[in-house]
Amino acid sequence: MITNTELEHKGNLYPSRLISFEHDQDTVNFITKNGVRLEITVLRDNMLRMRYSTNGIFDHDFSYAVDENHPHGFNRLEVEENETHVVITTEKFLCKVAKDDLRVGMYELNGKIILEDELGFHWEESFEFGGNFVKMSKSSKDQENFFGLGDKPTNFNLKGKRLSLWNTDQYAYGKDTNELYKAVPFYMGLHGNLSYGIFFDNTFKTHFDFCSERRNVTSFWADGGEMNYYFIYGPQMSDVLTTYTDLTGKPELPPMWALGFHQCKWSYYPESKVKEITSRFRELNFPCDAIYLDIDYMDGFRCFTWNKEFFPDPKRMVRELEEDGFKTVAIIDPGIKIDLNYNIFKEALENDYFCRRADGPYMRGKVWPGECYFPDFTNPEVREWWSGLYRELIGDIGVKGVWNDMNEPAVMEVPGKTFPLDVRHDYDGHRCSHRKAHNIYGMQMARATYEGVKKFNYPKRPFIITRANYSGGQRYTSTWTGDNIATWEHLWLANIQIQRLCMSGMSFSGSDIGGFAEQPSGELYTRWLQLGVFHPFCRVHSSGDHGEQEPWFFGEEVLDISRKFVELRYQLLPYLYTAFYKYIQEGSPILKPLVYFDQEDVQTHYRSDEFIFGNQMLVCPIQEPNVQGRRMYIPRGKWYNFWNDKLVTGGKEMWVDAPLEIIPIYIKEGSVIPKYPVQQYVDELDIEEISLDIYYKLGKESSEFYEDAHDGYEYRQNIYSLRTFKLTGREDTVVVQQHKSGRYSAPYTRFKLKFHGLPFEIKKVIYENEKISLEQLQYNAEEKSIIIDKEFSDIQLVG
Repeated sequence: MITNTELEHKGNLYPSRLISFEHDQDTVNFITKNGVRLEITVLRDNMLRMRYSTNGIFDHDFSYAVDENHPHGFNRLEVEENETHVVITTEKFLCKVAKDDLRVGMYELNGKIILEDELGFHWEESFEFGGNFVKMSKSSKDQENFFGLGDKPTNFNLKGKRLSLWNTDQYAYGKDTNELYKAVPFYMGLHGNLSYGIFFDNTFKTHFDFCSERRNVTSFWADGGEMNYYFIYGPQMSDVLTTYTDLTGKPELPPMWALGFHQCKWSYYPESKVKEITSRFRELNFPCDAIYLDIDYMDGFRCFTWNKEFFPDPKRMVRELEEDGFKTVAIIDPGIKIDLNYNIFKEALENDYFCRRADGPYMRGKVWPGECYFPDFTNPEVREWWSGLYRELIGDIGVKGVWNDMNEPAVMEVPGKTFPLDVRHDYDGHRCSHRKAHNIYGMQMARATYEGVKKFNYPKRPFIITRANYSGGQRYTSTWTGDNIATWEHLWLANIQIQRLCMSGMSFSGSDIGGFAEQPSGELYTRWLQLGVFHPFCRVHSSGDHGEQEPWFFGEEVLDISRKFVELRYQLLPYLYTAFYKYIQEGSPILKPLVYFDQEDVQTHYRSDEFIFGNQMLVCPIQEPNVQGRRMYIPRGKWYNFWNDKLVTGGKEMWVDAPLEIIPIYIKEGSVIPKYPVQQYVDELDIEEISLDIYYKLGKESSEFYEDAHDGYEYRQNIYSLRTFKLTGREDTVVVQQHKSGRYSAPYTRFKLKFHGLPFEIKKVIYENEKISLEQLQYNAEEKSIIIDKEFSDIQLVG
């Protein structure tokens, strides 16, 4: 911990005066009189890496978080010395290192403070474990705010919070639960309209204090390892997050079916129950793309086995489900049952693939199968073996996705609910204890799973979802927020947690819609589903101990409203798929909190209910019972009410009506929103026509629409289509121009352009520079729509 007490200062050690520094290409090394070494590496014009050693010796440089292929390079690097500081100048900012005590300051080129050390780097020797507790404290500016840290179930703005990162199985967690399923040691600071990011790449238990203990001090520290962090300068939050996701990596594009509606329960079994559920979805015309099998599909909870009493012919069942439009997703946990008649256990035992305690015995713990051993996923040989185990499940039986659970790792009936700290790990050749490996165990399991599913599902794309993760794990997997509760508070938390994950580089995320533990009312289920259809991952999941949670369980009214919103998600799949494309290309979050969308507006800094879905849709869920509306903040600009096309001007809070059958949704003026016809599952229909909803603006606006084959890897060979629509609105004219890149040609032939908010009656049309009659374009006056060829380049509607 970092405190101000005299006793704590006696335990802390600090760098002394600088005696030398050396500049070598992209790196500047500093040595102090007491042997502290600081290595500053310029990775990009807006990013530095800061690495400290207390004895002048660095450990081997290795990170699970950093993408080996991350882009780096800079345009300017100058190193100068003056009487008091060594100054590093990049094209974007200055870094000043004090000669007296190695304290560091970051400044804009005009001298404005971005971030300065307070105590700066200090450490405390760990006599129990060896090594050091490494610590850093920074001065915080007045009115500075903080965002990030993954799935923390607390207020979106972290100002005043003190938090730890230690992956923990927290069944039925509550608001402000400190340690949850993921460790994402990345946050963004924002003050004076400039933003920066800190990524503390340390896998030990880490801690963050955002002006909680001391009003103007922000601190982060770890229970071991190095003080190794990355400083990223904005000044826009989008610049920070894009750079962070470049550093830690982005996923490949998921198959479109993974963006559909998914249904899950602990557990659907036997086969007849699975078929009953899927048949009911189709009978009720309720869209659904995936059905999940929880642990009861296995033989005695043994991974990679089937209970033949419940599922006598899984390959046939999976095939029949797919013929009906359902992809099957199966759970796999890390615990391997101790059973010499179980081939997977025997194989791992013979090859010494299980984790061991410090004195040699295997790590033994109780989970669902009973007494288990646990594979060491930090060993590349073990990951290769684990990936090969998916041959039958994926390659032969035809399961399309895998769900990794209990991989914090969770262990029952032991203190801390996880491995003892003396458990040893290979850590890709850098052997260590569980103190260091704990936070990346689940990530490495998901990595091994990803490699296996990708191998045996080829040429289709893999779909993986994990509960535990670490920074960089987004390269392999999607995620969800774990074992929540069917309460209104957890609906509020779900909204915040997914926005926070998106701001932490993990956009492919969602919550258990309706709550995992306990039973929601029909109203709560409806309101949660209305939020969940706007989350990147959309799945209902519940514990069978507490009742049913299928949409028809709550009666006709809830069923009809739920169907309406799930159908809306399926209509918006091309819009959402485009947002995913922007995420994998640029690191742009799929959900954008209002502070990310408009950081200049200080009203957004504490808003967490509203968010931007994609780039152009504003969504505000209803998070209280028995209400017919709410107050919400409309960000600056002009926005169309999705339900009635009423145009409002933002930059203010206002009352909006929201009876049970709707939630507030607004569309940014100038937007072009692509829509599919409603389908019961992705690619059910041979689509002949795509709708483009066009929202008038006096001025100019651009929108994008990405397409490919919805699965497979041809998009990497330029076989995709990226359409850019440029809208120009004048008082009596609206012009829509299209530019297309890529070599993919979708099978549909035409667009239906539906105009919203036109301030004039259409009197003539100029299509491809020629005047054309409205009748030729099948003009519908009531909905103000026309039909045109999908490859149009220019159309003008004139009043």
